[in-house]
Amino acid sequence: MPEGSYVTAWADFRVLPGVPEAVARLNRAGLRVIVVSNQRGIALGLYSAADVAAIHANLQSTLKANGAHVDAFYFCPHDKGQCDCRKPLPGMFEQAKRAFPDITASTSAIVGDSLSDIEFGKRLGMRTVLIEGGAEQRKAWAEEAAELADGRFASLPDAVEALLTQG
Repeated sequence: MPEGSYVTAWADFRVLPGVPEAVARLNRAGLRVIVVSNQRGIALGLYSAADVAAIHANLQSTLKANGAHVDAFYFCPHDKGQCDCRKPLPGMFEQAKRAFPDITASTSAIVGDSLSDIEFGKRLGMRTVLIEGGAEQRKAWAEEAAELADGRFASLPDAVEALLTQG
């Protein structure tokens, strides 16, 4: 979505080409796939936590139809400055750690498309991978995120290939 726009329902959501297959590769490699997302639109009254849960359920169904799954979804429903779970703060990682005590930041990677994703990973000591997308999708902070990230790729399938083959 363009900067400042929100996915408010499944009809607004787009599963990009190759994403189910990339997630399935991670699953087959025995890696956990955990989604963490800021959902400021809830705090702004644009949609509800139930709307987010419905989007997650539909995504999970789409992934399962392609032999893939997400192990857990975590989201921050707060506005800026109201919590410790809004990325780049560590709250969602701490939630995941409680549910999956075996995970560690040092052996995890965050793959994301925003500066807050990369900052989140850096603060925790994770490997950070930026999905840049096409030039028409680049945001104002894209260059800063690219400089901070450990790797940069055009798509999730490209990032997964690198993560699995380069370790």
